[in-house]
Amino acid sequence: MTATSQDNSDNRPDALLEVIEQRWGYTSLRPLQHEAMQAAVDGRDALVVLPTGGGKSLCYQAPALLNDKPTVVVSPLISLMKDQVDPLIERGIPAAYLNSSLDPADRRLVCDGIVRGRYKLVFVAPERFAAEGFFDMLDQGGVGAFAIDEAHCISHWGHDFRADYRQLGLLKQRYPAVPVHAFTATATPRVRQDVIEQLHLSDPLVLVGDFFRPNLTYTVHRRRRGFTSIISAVRKRSGRAGIVYCIRRADVDELAAQLQAAGISAVGYHAGMTDEQRTQTQDSFATGRVDVVVATVAFGMGIDRADIRFVIHAAMPKSLEHYQQETGRAGRDGQPAECILYYTGGDFGLWQSIIGNGDATNVEDQTRCLGTMYSYCTGPSCRHRRLVTYFGQQWDRDTCGACDFCNDRPDALGDSTVIAQKIMSCVLRTGQRFGAGHVADVLMGSLTDRARKWGHDELSTYGLLPDQSKPVLMQWMDQLVDQDLLTREPQYRTLAVTQQGWRVLRSETDASLYAIAGAEAKPAPKRRGRTPARATLPSNEHRPHAATAPRPLDADQRVLFERLRDLRRTLAEERNVPAFVIFSDKTLRELARARPTSEAEMLAVRGVGRAKYATFGDRFLDAIQAHG
Repeated sequence: MTATSQDNSDNRPDALLEVIEQRWGYTSLRPLQHEAMQAAVDGRDALVVLPTGGGKSLCYQAPALLNDKPTVVVSPLISLMKDQVDPLIERGIPAAYLNSSLDPADRRLVCDGIVRGRYKLVFVAPERFAAEGFFDMLDQGGVGAFAIDEAHCISHWGHDFRADYRQLGLLKQRYPAVPVHAFTATATPRVRQDVIEQLHLSDPLVLVGDFFRPNLTYTVHRRRRGFTSIISAVRKRSGRAGIVYCIRRADVDELAAQLQAAGISAVGYHAGMTDEQRTQTQDSFATGRVDVVVATVAFGMGIDRADIRFVIHAAMPKSLEHYQQETGRAGRDGQPAECILYYTGGDFGLWQSIIGNGDATNVEDQTRCLGTMYSYCTGPSCRHRRLVTYFGQQWDRDTCGACDFCNDRPDALGDSTVIAQKIMSCVLRTGQRFGAGHVADVLMGSLTDRARKWGHDELSTYGLLPDQSKPVLMQWMDQLVDQDLLTREPQYRTLAVTQQGWRVLRSETDASLYAIAGAEAKPAPKRRGRTPARATLPSNEHRPHAATAPRPLDADQRVLFERLRDLRRTLAEERNVPAFVIFSDKTLRELARARPTSEAEMLAVRGVGRAKYATFGDRFLDAIQAHG
């Protein structure tokens, strides 16, 4: 059985709600919390997938108080155990953790408490189950339930597979009558099924929360050199709480220092710091003494601060699971928050080298996740839709209203298909053996050593797009990969044309390419004597480097704009043509602003023209008049 997120919390004064109000002071529950807790009370196995901030901890803490035997909580981080146990003790709930941070005397004290049944909740690391005598100790004290936090770590398909989680599959064999409850914030349908199988859950209740969080606004930018853009973004949000994620420890130290020099209350956090330093950073941020933490991915687990107003990724994370979890730490109070990601193609290579030098058991899976993350960065589509559908949920909205793509939907270039054909032809002419950088050099007509070595300066596609910059060409190739017109080999990043791409080459279907915000024209590259073939380039109004951000629409204009988009979609389907053939988004925005009521007024809108007015004008004027 699978339940999806909806507010089904039971408001009756039952024992669960009474203990929650008494111990935690909550008078209402978040979606699916009551169902998850009721499964624990009923002794039923469960898999609970709630996005970050969805209140997973309460789902196993509260039911433990109604059980006469302790709940054993498996947690992957030592620091997270302490962060959970301390507040429980303050609420008068007997709880303890057993890990390597305890000195021998404290360890003996906790072990004795487990045997004597003194605790309601006992937190342990997965490695503890391999320790000699641990199961015997549990047998003496008894176990009421097992709660597995970060349960995706047991799956090879998960983004954070940990071999020590595998032994948790023994729990149901040794304690078949004891319920096991698995919790995670990030699990695709494939991972969810694998978790159920690996833990041997028996007819589990599967609860999956809603991954769409409309209070979070997602934006993605291609990063320029250095940290200038990141520092500027943080300064614009001065006085607000935020987290900035980096890949490397050295980047954390450097960026934190630069932010401090810019007068920003910021500190660093990474695994190279001492336990005392990390604890001090966590406490300073949690209590509001520090506004910004610059950190590696280790930071954020268990941080109970609801007013985080922004999460910035100074570099691309290694998976959508990580990204969803890390950005989910923003706006947990339900108020608007921003999730800003800066990336370059170099981030992919850096993560690839880190993965290759790590645990080799799931390199292929991690590389696949990395490719999906990169596609998220480069693909011109709704950010929320990407995340929601990745985690297996349906997306039935036309727009999210909370990402850079939907809020300022770019126009497809008028000659997208021609440009795509030229790019894919160059991929073919170079033998489908090279990456985007070299293909871009050939298209620009750059006389590189590599082009000379392979004779690619003699190809018919050499210099076919001479006026486009390399970053623009490379991002267009990313867009073609995202549309499944090109495919990219995971390890060496070489490009090849797909079957769908061949259809575009044969003019059987169209491609869509989008302007690259902030792209600038580059000087013509140095070329050998002959003049390369010139492309039919878009007019200045469509060239990426000439594009300017349109004025934002107000609320009523946005409603009209969406109605005009619906009409355009209907007309395109009637004529079996791409939507941009009718009118571009830019033209529809101008129509929404100007609201013409006559032929003359409509012809004054840029992008209409007499031919299009004769064909479509009356339909659009009627739609505008109907809007009022």
